[in-house]
Amino acid sequence: TCILTPALVSGQAFGAFLYKHCPVVAERFSPTPWCWGGRLQTLVCAVLKSRPAVTYRNELIPTVDGGQISLDWMDNQDSATYPDSSTRPTVLILPGLTGNSKQSYVLHALNQARRRGYRCVVFNNRGLGGEELLTPVTYCAANTSDLEHVVQHIKGLYPSAPVLGAGVSLGGMLLLNYLARKRTDSGMVAGITISAPWNALKSAASMEEPLNWLLFNRYLTAGLCSAVTRHRKVLEKVVDIDHVLKAQTIREFDERFTSLLFGYKSCSDYYFDASPDNKLHNTTVPILCLNAADDPFSPQHAFPLTTIQSLPNVALLLTAHGGHIAFLQGLFPRGESYMERLFGQFVQAAFEHPKDIRKACGVTDEHASPPSVG
Repeated sequence: TCILTPALVSGQAFGAFLYKHCPVVAERFSPTPWCWGGRLQTLVCAVLKSRPAVTYRNELIPTVDGGQISLDWMDNQDSATYPDSSTRPTVLILPGLTGNSKQSYVLHALNQARRRGYRCVVFNNRGLGGEELLTPVTYCAANTSDLEHVVQHIKGLYPSAPVLGAGVSLGGMLLLNYLARKRTDSGMVAGITISAPWNALKSAASMEEPLNWLLFNRYLTAGLCSAVTRHRKVLEKVVDIDHVLKAQTIREFDERFTSLLFGYKSCSDYYFDASPDNKLHNTTVPILCLNAADDPFSPQHAFPLTTIQSLPNVALLLTAHGGHIAFLQGLFPRGESYMERLFGQFVQAAFEHPKDIRKACGVTDEHASPPSVG
């Protein structure tokens, strides 16, 4: 399929809402002229993208199994739009596979939210936020219990402040699986995903193509193994660490570590459970998903276009180019790009026009979208 301009796959009413409140949706996406292909966009973004300065307030919250989760807050106390912290809208950011609050895409997302007066909190997956791993439990795309715990914690601190979930790559899979599982009881007013893989099995196959393995897969696998090594003393109680560390691909790592840790009979079972494409119909809140057709991590043939077309609350913005968490524009693409502008505009639209977005998405249950205050 040739996608010349961004294609919006959505229900009619949600599409109209997005065109009205998110002008970037109607723009033609022109990638950096010298950086056209998806692989190149992905690599160049990792090297060139600027890193806005952010000062975090770290919070460690205990979990029921005796573990801990590291949250990094950007409180935005100087917010002129929402001076009362009790009603200041909160963006909950879920980073990618080996990512944390230090990733450039997280820092840029925070910038977009901060300038609009919102608060942000980054949910660092267990063992990746610089904290000690207290129990032999890490994270996976299918297990939403830690995310549920974090959302309850945020709502407990600020019960009158609306929460929006933003998931990037694996974080997007986790967010979609959470929203599908919790349905009208998610505690979120909306969700946005960027470069989320829709089918874990198809993504694994794409990432095992020789060039993708050479450029991305082995690097990410090394990052996963590095995290295991860092927490070896705790994890060696439940898995064969030496066998895990010999993994050459993400799939081998998941076979030897993730699927075992979370009680799956096979890696295939885990991948089925982790794939959001087969449970998207259970979601109820408004969700915007951004994907590029040339993303080596999330192949185009896995996009659930037919499913999304049948749902009033989900929209997929599909670009021909953009790679994985890149979407670079301009001759020297260091700063704000298409991805960041879409994120900022959608977050603002969801927080500032709660009734309109609920109506456009056919949301009638108040539990799914608590009214915005402020």
